[in-house]
Amino acid sequence: MDTSGHLASDGAMDRQGTDGPTDLLARAEAAFRSAVADPATAGPQSEALVAEARRAGDVEAEVVALRAQAWCAVRAELAEQRARRLLNRAARLAESARLDERLAEVLVVRSAVNEELGATRSAERDLLRARSLLGDQAPPTLEHQTAVMHQNAGRIAEAAAIYRRTLRRRDLPVDIRAKMSNNLAMIEAQLGRYGVALALTAQARALAEEVGPSPTAIYTEGEAWVLAHAGRLPESLALFEESERLYRVAGLPLAELHAEAADAFLDLRLLPEARVAADRALREFSETDVPLMRAEAQLRVARVALFSGDAEAASEASRAAVTSFRRQQRTGWAWRAAVVGVEARLEAGTATRADVRDARRAAATLERLGLTVEAVDAHLTAGRTASRLGRGAWAEASFGRAHELARGSSMLTRLRGRLAAASAAELQGQPRVVVRHCHQGLADLERHRGQLASTELRVLASAHGAELGQLALRALRGTSSAVRVFDWMERNRATALLSVQHAGVDGFAEEFERLRELRSEIEVSDASEALVARHAALEQRLRRLTWVSRSEQDARTRRIPTRDLQALLGDRVLVEYGILDGEVLAAVVSRTGVSVTGVAPAAILREERDRLAFALRTLARRAGRDARPERALLARERVARLRQLLVDPLALPPGREVVVVPVDFLQSVPWSALVDAPVSLSPSASFWASARQRTRPASGKVLLAAGPGLPAAEDEVLRLSRVHENSVTLSPPHSTVRRVAEELEGASTAHFACHGVVRADNPMFSGLRLSDGLLTVQELELRDLAPYRVVLAACESSADIAYTGGELLGFVSALVARGTAGVLGSIQLVPDDATVGFMVRLHEELQGDATLAAALHSARGSLDLEDAADLVNWCGFTAYGAA
Repeated sequence: MDTSGHLASDGAMDRQGTDGPTDLLARAEAAFRSAVADPATAGPQSEALVAEARRAGDVEAEVVALRAQAWCAVRAELAEQRARRLLNRAARLAESARLDERLAEVLVVRSAVNEELGATRSAERDLLRARSLLGDQAPPTLEHQTAVMHQNAGRIAEAAAIYRRTLRRRDLPVDIRAKMSNNLAMIEAQLGRYGVALALTAQARALAEEVGPSPTAIYTEGEAWVLAHAGRLPESLALFEESERLYRVAGLPLAELHAEAADAFLDLRLLPEARVAADRALREFSETDVPLMRAEAQLRVARVALFSGDAEAASEASRAAVTSFRRQQRTGWAWRAAVVGVEARLEAGTATRADVRDARRAAATLERLGLTVEAVDAHLTAGRTASRLGRGAWAEASFGRAHELARGSSMLTRLRGRLAAASAAELQGQPRVVVRHCHQGLADLERHRGQLASTELRVLASAHGAELGQLALRALRGTSSAVRVFDWMERNRATALLSVQHAGVDGFAEEFERLRELRSEIEVSDASEALVARHAALEQRLRRLTWVSRSEQDARTRRIPTRDLQALLGDRVLVEYGILDGEVLAAVVSRTGVSVTGVAPAAILREERDRLAFALRTLARRAGRDARPERALLARERVARLRQLLVDPLALPPGREVVVVPVDFLQSVPWSALVDAPVSLSPSASFWASARQRTRPASGKVLLAAGPGLPAAEDEVLRLSRVHENSVTLSPPHSTVRRVAEELEGASTAHFACHGVVRADNPMFSGLRLSDGLLTVQELELRDLAPYRVVLAACESSADIAYTGGELLGFVSALVARGTAGVLGSIQLVPDDATVGFMVRLHEELQGDATLAAALHSARGSLDLEDAADLVNWCGFTAYGAA
């Protein structure tokens, strides 16, 4: 966390040897106190006092007023250059009038401004001169600014010693005590002492309330930063939101807040938000010319680019940051930025032995400076780079040190330590040790996910364990039984969905209705930028409702042991796919055994999947017109090719129902078309087992809802109402989100005939288009809706978005996680008119005890595969779960 912006000296030193301040001087000193408390409003008063003191010839009052004016320029406007000019003038006046103590006060503030401008040597000279002017009298402001310089340079041990010593003084002014408490909290957090750090931030916030709105905003942000580093991310986000509100109330620039929020977003893997925050901070610091904080913002931009997979941008931003930090003589920061550059080149495949040496040197320097968390990252990067370049001994040493340093740190740092230990064990040929460290690391990650009320955040958090999952799978694949390999594949599949969190948020329904109103205004008119911005802001607020909440966990799904799964399968076969080192694996589980088979390179399968998807989209758009027979033939050939690659190598028993657990891009393969038997998909084997054991509601109530803009949809639900005796039919304009949500309560089956909207940029706002707008995944989660069985006769309604770590986000995964036992939906566009008859046949097959998979298989048997529309329906619909 940047501390210079928070902690530049601002306390007036004790004055000695005077006969008492004049009224003008007293008002100037009061103006400085006002500038500290509320710089956004104190500026005009300070400027007026400067002019008044000059007219009155009161040099001392002018010096104090100039210092107040400079403080307002720095804090309220980030106008460091202007502040330095004002302080230069104040220093000249004080020196000419031989006002040594006032000159020392000015020099301390100018030191802080020079440091923010990157003029480190000038900042140090100012402090040395101030100390010489004061002799043995070292006031708190001088001690404070000295500590700040150490801290910004990365010399945290020296800084902490000064803070602790000075905080023991009884005569410490309130504002300086608050600042020192806040800064020492940052150091304690870096050292992993989060309880001590949070006690200090609480003390700083309490003291700030005695000073004014500006410190209160700043120290609230400080506490948010500590909470983020402690791994208490929902609380951190909530405090960042509160601090933003306080910043706006105090009229403070938001650049530093954006910079530090970017760190929390990055830890949560909210990469778009992290990128926006980091870019905004860099832009604002560049526009206001604050080199110290601009360099830190450049480093944040580099880290976000690295995590986003843009190695080139990460390398470029890290080089700029290294140059800036070295110019500012900030060794620790320079090496932190250099490590990001090494990681970027490692990802791009261009790392050299020089990078190994740089990473090792960075790790040693950061460790010596006491920057433990940063040292762990540097050692891990050094180990990875050395391993890639064949320097095994160096790699093992770096990995071992990373693991040792990470002990006792926050969860994310411990996780990186476990990754380092597992990597070292892999180099040493110790597969059991690899698996042990991976298991312990993922157990930590599971506890971390348990703190997150939002399904979205739990899904994103799984990315932290992706490498651990691959290391263990590689170790087990070469040394263990097929059962253990399958157990590990299942261990890391859709784990974020295993537990349902009830957010406990109230009052959201009206806000969702307002969101739908705004969307309607945008769609029916030439939307203004202001209207679009209001819609985006409200959407983001609704998204954040679950980010910042903490709630009780309601675990509905447990991991099922393989032996119990085999008994539950009966005559079925379960196939779980995984990816290891670019190859797709398939674990086949039946009542009699488990086997693991290498299937095909992932790149080839992805290409074939894309070709089939293109062919089916073309057929769907041309169904009923220009549907040339050769187009359908090409699509069937693509299906056959995927079947040959994905299914045929497994030699599945013919005619037996198959449960498929896909991974990554295989989620969007038309599995029903690849197997000549009933097929159901599931996020994991455990979810299928849980769905299989759920009991259908006795009510037998069926909800049939049609959306707008689809004339065939109303006909569809009308015809389906004749199939089901106990049904509720809602068509436009009555099929509103509120009414549909009310009828979903206690429904045995729900059928939606409407448009589906997939938001790859924000899957929680994917949804089904009803009469008054979208029923989104986010609202579904907040309402805690999960009928026993759901049919989504909507385009792309089951096209969930796959995430790193074997996770999913979308309508199907949200329903299954909250307790829905079976879902049927489409992974692609489907022809509306041709779907009506197909859905009627499907529901006719559902009468009795038939599952969705069995009913879909039977209904597909009546389709004409020479017809484009029928072929699309034959491929497009998929059953999920076991109901």
